[in-house]
Amino acid sequence: MSDLFKLSIVVPCYNEEEVLHETTKELTKIVDDLVKAGKVTETSKIVFVDDGSKDKTWQLIDEFSQKYQTVSGVKLSRNFGHQGALLAGVTSVSKDSDAVITIDADLQDDVNAIPKMVDEYLNGAEVVYGVRNNRDTDTAFKRGTAEMFYKFMGFLGVKLVPDSADYRLMSKRACEVLLSYRERNLFLRGIVPLVGFKSAKVYYARKERFAGESKYPLRKMIKFAMDGITSFSIVPIKLIMGLGFFIVLISILLLIYSFVQKINGNVVSGWSSLMISIWALGGVQLISISVIGEYVGKIFSEVKQRPRFTIERDIYTEKTQEENKR
Repeated sequence: MSDLFKLSIVVPCYNEEEVLHETTKELTKIVDDLVKAGKVTETSKIVFVDDGSKDKTWQLIDEFSQKYQTVSGVKLSRNFGHQGALLAGVTSVSKDSDAVITIDADLQDDVNAIPKMVDEYLNGAEVVYGVRNNRDTDTAFKRGTAEMFYKFMGFLGVKLVPDSADYRLMSKRACEVLLSYRERNLFLRGIVPLVGFKSAKVYYARKERFAGESKYPLRKMIKFAMDGITSFSIVPIKLIMGLGFFIVLISILLLIYSFVQKINGNVVSGWSSLMISIWALGGVQLISISVIGEYVGKIFSEVKQRPRFTIERDIYTEKTQEENKR
């Protein structure tokens, strides 16, 4: 791949007015440097995807798109979530881009890894993962839970790239395959490895958030993890079946024990053991029903076939059409 190629950088945004100036500054510099180095075309773009922000995010995107030729934007009609915004951006740009990079707007992912990703692409890799080389910026709790999550997903048979989030480069062909996956319950970290093709990794040090607040508090992280688990494996349902058989075995053993105690005349009446059993079994049943309900809920959302996102305005396409007319 020695010829120049068109690169598009997709940046999902939700209430990111505090960081957009700096993000635009750093990304435009990276793109300009790649153009000067003769690696990407002058038509390469930075595409901010406004995921239903309530602040001035879209206003800033619109202003930057008029000020900088390399900056474009896609505005969603409402909030569709981080994964939906990423997919919307990839859908818009993949039609006429040779490669697409996705990166969050908060500047925690080092933009200086982008040239390395481009080099890996030029060397033949069609999927290049940005991988953190350490978790020094995370709390001990977050480090521990992240490690447990990756190990558990591996146990379930889900192939993930550890310490890799949604910072990656994908070729046009890889993007086309990704978009052919039609599920509504999006967990791109699990879907992208299924795409196949030659892949590579670029390691970088994750930084502190430049400004603003994290859009992934504990509640959303737990939901994200649950989506990942239930979207890619039915092992939890099988574990419930195993748990059921285990409890039945225990009940049979307790029944035999009760008969033996009855014969020996050692029966002690009391409600403690009975209440503990009722509460324990009740808790197991509720958890089991909840897990099964999670899968049923996903079936419910899949069969309705509702749009995964709705685009209100697409500045990227508008600019591309203008450029093609010239």
